[in-house]
Amino acid sequence: MQRFAKTMPNPQTELSYQNPFQLLVAVILSAQCTDKRVNQITPNLFKAFPTPLAMSNASEEQIFELIKSCSYPQNKAKHLKNMATMLHNEFHDEIPDDVEEMQKLPGVGRKTANVMAAVIFHKPAMAVDTHVFRVSARIGLVHNAKTPLETEKQLMRHIPKDKVHDMHHWLILHGRYTCKAIRPECHNCPITAACETFNHEQINPKDLSIF
Repeated sequence: MQRFAKTMPNPQTELSYQNPFQLLVAVILSAQCTDKRVNQITPNLFKAFPTPLAMSNASEEQIFELIKSCSYPQNKAKHLKNMATMLHNEFHDEIPDDVEEMQKLPGVGRKTANVMAAVIFHKPAMAVDTHVFRVSARIGLVHNAKTPLETEKQLMRHIPKDKVHDMHHWLILHGRYTCKAIRPECHNCPITAACETFNHEQINPKDLSIF
């Protein structure tokens, strides 16, 4: 954490948003899609449907047309419309601050709920996406974790609560730009001295794509 803090002193989400509703929409869209692509989609989407009520009144086809360049646009259009409808009708446009309650919203799984809890409500919640899952295992922060939930539980046992938010973003950014899935840039990595995989005598850094 000390080394990450030196190289990334103020880690933040790379999704663009102006309010909690916009972040929730962006996080739903970001599933199996890059933040860069989501940020290209959301300006027109938010201009057309700036509130939960406006999005709930839209048709799935209208939403689809604005998000069709992202992955799984049909499913996401359905999720967004149904999420906005429930958010307006049952939660009065207020996103609940409880992770379990948030998951009642269509399209909102544990990862998305944890992102919202951490970023919007400043809670010690660890959202495990593909980068967090991969990097935490490579480094050796978790062992034998088969699911995102197992990874989340192991990480939460050891990370100080006041550092969970930063650690979430550190792991994501490290996985996105340095500890990549296919060709990790170990020569640019600030934490090789602490990385179990890099220091394992049986592991060639060129073969890290297997992890």
